Amino acid sequence: MKRSDLIELLVLAAIWGASFLFMRVAAPEFGAVATAAVRVAGASLFLLPLLGLREGLGDLRTHWKGLLLVGLLNSAFPFALFSFAALSINAGLSSILNATTPMWGALVAWAWFGQRLDGSRMLGLALGFAGVVLLAWDKASFKPGGSGFAIVACLIAALSYGIAASATKRYLTGASPLAVATGSQFAAALLLAAPAWTLRPAALPSGHAWGAVALLALLCTGIAYILFFRLMKRVGPTNTISVTFLIPVFGLLWGWIFLGETLSTSMAAGCLVVLLGTALAVGVLKLPSTSPPATS
Repeated sequence: MKRSDLIELLVLAAIWGASFLFMRVAAPEFGAVATAAVRVAGASLFLLPLLGLREGLGDLRTHWKGLLLVGLLNSAFPFALFSFAALSINAGLSSILNATTPMWGALVAWAWFGQRLDGSRMLGLALGFAGVVLLAWDKASFKPGGSGFAIVACLIAALSYGIAASATKRYLTGASPLAVATGSQFAAALLLAAPAWTLRPAALPSGHAWGAVALLALLCTGIAYILFFRLMKRVGPTNTISVTFLIPVFGLLWGWIFLGETLSTSMAAGCLVVLLGTALAVGVLKLPSTSPPATS
């Protein structure tokens, strides 16, 4: 990987890590669904002209059914769930739970495409789930004021991302990356429009909340997608997916700097276990081979 690609990877991780910070600021005033709706609507307005100028809108018409499905699974549903979680858990914890996405993706690919799970991947899945248990052990209360529902929401959102990855592979292979990014955001905006209007905030959100949701739309969604797909093209999916392991670092860092969040020992330990499990589950790390050496 070239130095310029590595810098872009770090920038992308920093941007996506910041999305959890912006949701913490926006969601209390907008509400979870409206935060997600404004995010995808803004990203659509940013991406649609780019797609029209560069490639035209033909892919949107050809693949509209697949884009509608991916828009639901990769944007509308998980964005609303993470915004809901931001109402009660800190940005750092949300970003760590988001890092389970490739682990869920490996599990979905096994169930959907019959992709083989070797010993390393199975150990990774077990470790990843153990890390989630460690993270949630003293927080997953479902009583009023507890964080149980927020943690479950993050895990369902990560699972939705994992399903979306397989759905993209199955239904949108013929569409360009920019068309997938644009079409999925536009579809998500359509899907969220009615519920967001129904659940709109009673009072006009503050300037800080509007600024946070604008950054979510333009920076964390529009620009981030362009960086992501450019890296996918230049360095391949295996290298690009390593951004997943960097996002919690920035999520924790931005939460500490801007929101005064703290990192507990159990959260740090759970984060390391989740990241190790995810690295094994997606094949970034592998167990050493135990097969005997070949003899001549």
